[in-house]
Amino acid sequence: MYLIVGLGNPEEDYKNTRHNMGFDTVNKIADELNIKIEKKKFNGLYAQTVMGGEKIILLKPQTFMNLSGLSVAKISRYYDIDPDDILVIQDDMDLAFGRHKLKVDSSSGGHNGIKSIIDALGTTHFARLKIGISHDLK
Repeated sequence: MYLIVGLGNPEEDYKNTRHNMGFDTVNKIADELNIKIEKKKFNGLYAQTVMGGEKIILLKPQTFMNLSGLSVAKISRYYDIDPDDILVIQDDMDLAFGRHKLKVDSSSGGHNGIKSIIDALGTTHFARLKIGISHDLK
């Protein structure tokens, strides 16, 4: 079983902003898989599907960004998902817009959502897909 988490802010003010790149990416994955992320539990919205015989859960935490770890920890404990099987999709202001970088077992890099997940899981050993949003864009 795998967990794919898109980081974002649930408040209407953040909808369609570059800081919701994680939400937007998970929404795109859900669209491609023809599923809706609408189940409410674990302080988040989530959906489940099966790909290649493996269960996949898509999660959008509905907490403030700096509390995202609460949602990730709750769902990963409930489904007994190992941190090695978690991918977190986040925005990264230090990457050029549209660039991406995959990291495993690294620091938060100052990202409050990642800090929260590290604290809640008690480990840095999970994958992060960083998507560049640049400092220059408004």
